[in-house]
Amino acid sequence: MNIIITGSLGNISKPLATQLIANGHRITIISSKPDKQQAIEKLGAKAAIGRLEDASFLTSTFTGADAVYCMIPFDLSATDQKAYFQKIATNYVQAINETGVRKVVLLTGWAAGLTGSFEATQLADQLSHLAFTELRPSVFYSNFYGYIPMIKQQGAIVGNYGGNDRIAVVAPEDIAAAAAEELTDSSNGNRVRYVASEELTCNEVAGILGEAIGRPDLQWVIISDEALRNGLLQMGMPAQLADELVKMQAAMHSGVVYENYLRHRPVLGKTKLRGFAKDFAKAYYQQ
Repeated sequence: MNIIITGSLGNISKPLATQLIANGHRITIISSKPDKQQAIEKLGAKAAIGRLEDASFLTSTFTGADAVYCMIPFDLSATDQKAYFQKIATNYVQAINETGVRKVVLLTGWAAGLTGSFEATQLADQLSHLAFTELRPSVFYSNFYGYIPMIKQQGAIVGNYGGNDRIAVVAPEDIAAAAAEELTDSSNGNRVRYVASEELTCNEVAGILGEAIGRPDLQWVIISDEALRNGLLQMGMPAQLADELVKMQAAMHSGVVYENYLRHRPVLGKTKLRGFAKDFAKAYYQQ
């Protein structure tokens, strides 16, 4: 198959491309950074250098493709994140419809459809005539790298969810494996697929990560929505994005996200958090 992958050499896109290439598929990876071209080609993929905001570039790149993996990255330079997300989603729809792509896998998140925030799930309606899968992964292991400065400075993970709140967490490699299955599956129709590797409380997550870095008493402390929002704004995050992240994480604290996840509970992936914790510890000591 001729498959297009967005997301450059990110945490999901790189292992996804590697798996598909190993299985004999022709892969094109879209990246906005010209300096990624050599690394992309070294994997055995074709590099398409351009921006998702450029509809004509997407249409040209999608031409001749059998399937596409679509994700919409955050752009912290965009004041209006909703308008940015809508622009990319519209470009995807245009390129897919104009080029006749028949299979689409879209990455969203496990809170999609619950908080009304930044989901591109409207693509499912606009592309209902295709074989369309919406992947809804839970909390990425790789997100925990962002907590390293906080742990060093405050001695805890801090957020407006945490403590004994139950969450599902997922290895990017397990998301990539699910995406590869969906891209190469011969079945048609629309579906939503949740992806997770392990189900834990936030304090259990903190304990596993803390043990790996020599802080076995590490806790995940809950603060107010307002305190989190103020912290995000102080870090320079656009107000609209800060509001949406606070809303999403508040829904996780309330339990509504986990309850919905349990109604669609997937088979858990292979990569458990203790395995990831070794890489987390290396990053912790390097910073």
